[in-house]
Amino acid sequence: MASAHSSLSHDGRRTELREFLRSRRARVSPGDVQMPDSGRRRTPGLRREEVAVLAGVGVSWYTWLEQGRDIKVSGQVLDAIARVLLLGSAERAHLYRLAGLNPPPAPSVPSVEPSPEVRRLLEAWAPRPGYVRDRHWNFTAVNDAARVVFGYHENDHNCLVSFFTNARQRVLNQHWAEAAPDVTAAFRADAARYPDDPEFGRIAADLAAVSPEFAELWARHDVAEHTSAVKAIDHPDAGTMIFDATLLPLPEHPGHHLVLHNPRPGTGTQQRLESLLRQHSLVVPHPG
Repeated sequence: MASAHSSLSHDGRRTELREFLRSRRARVSPGDVQMPDSGRRRTPGLRREEVAVLAGVGVSWYTWLEQGRDIKVSGQVLDAIARVLLLGSAERAHLYRLAGLNPPPAPSVPSVEPSPEVRRLLEAWAPRPGYVRDRHWNFTAVNDAARVVFGYHENDHNCLVSFFTNARQRVLNQHWAEAAPDVTAAFRADAARYPDDPEFGRIAADLAAVSPEFAELWARHDVAEHTSAVKAIDHPDAGTMIFDATLLPLPEHPGHHLVLHNPRPGTGTQQRLESLLRQHSLVVPHPG
């Protein structure tokens, strides 16, 4: 009898998990998570594919989770899903319990912490934007200036995914359409460096499922390498700002790059940047 009761309890929990995730997904619109709205939808809320991409997990894996299948989950993945579905603290704890895990007493810390040296460098680079991305283009550190200038928010976990799915990126980036082919080609070039790493293929496949623009560009198989770029940002609170972006490899972390943005001289960007960040109390005075 005890075994039957345990089985019923387990089945009931999986059923509740399925219904809970579906109901939470249905209440989140694309605009709520800064995604472009692709038009009329048969059902309200985000699609499963969109939740998976924004959370940084496989579409098939998330589908199995929402179907209540018996799969292994981790606190880190549940936190990512909770952020995408905009769950409150009580809902997040409920998700943990339904997944068979004990809710953590405090928000989880990212599994890979940036080194203290990198953190100090990004702080010293302020008020100019900067961030670090790993070989899969996941953000590992982002300074406050980059969040304000480029519109990154807590759901932005991957540079490539954010470029194609964050609606604000399209608004801010003055030359988004022109830059998209180069961004895609650069990601393919990085993927070619690690032919045995399936994560690149997963990211590309999942992103193609929710972004027709990326799917079309990825199918071209173009390859390009860039160590620098020019970014023109049309910020609603600051006007046009032009940055020279430089990618610096971090030898102690193969595949990782420090990406620093410098205001282009003669464009008024430095003044507009400082004015914008002053509104957010982020301007760091320079000596002398």
